[in-house]
Amino acid sequence: MAATLPHGRSHDVDFMFTKLVVHDLERATEFYRDVFGLVEVHRLDAEITGRKVSEVVFMPTSEGGPMFVLVRFHDRAGPASDETILGFATQDLDALLERANALGGVTASQTAGVVSGMLSCWIRRGT
Repeated sequence: MAATLPHGRSHDVDFMFTKLVVHDLERATEFYRDVFGLVEVHRLDAEITGRKVSEVVFMPTSEGGPMFVLVRFHDRAGPASDETILGFATQDLDALLERANALGGVTASQTAGVVSGMLSCWIRRGT
């Protein structure tokens, strides 16, 4: 595990997943699998508020943690690349950046500073 973070809640509710809307589902799946090591657990075709979607569901990266889901709406091209910000933790930032760049990721800043005792950077998936 990369980091142990405090956790808690004030109601009987658990955060279960984040869905990221993408244009190219296969390319996005490969990126998150190969850069961050996420493990695909399920694919499905469904409807969200009457709109057809295809989804790829990844396993949580920690016990009891939330799932990450990629979603492609069939009736539109996709969102702008800066609509969602995701956070990942690693012990080897250089290796993560190397994988991201090799798969078309764009590093906006490599060590933007120390946040809560951790180095941070911004990576976006290339177009």
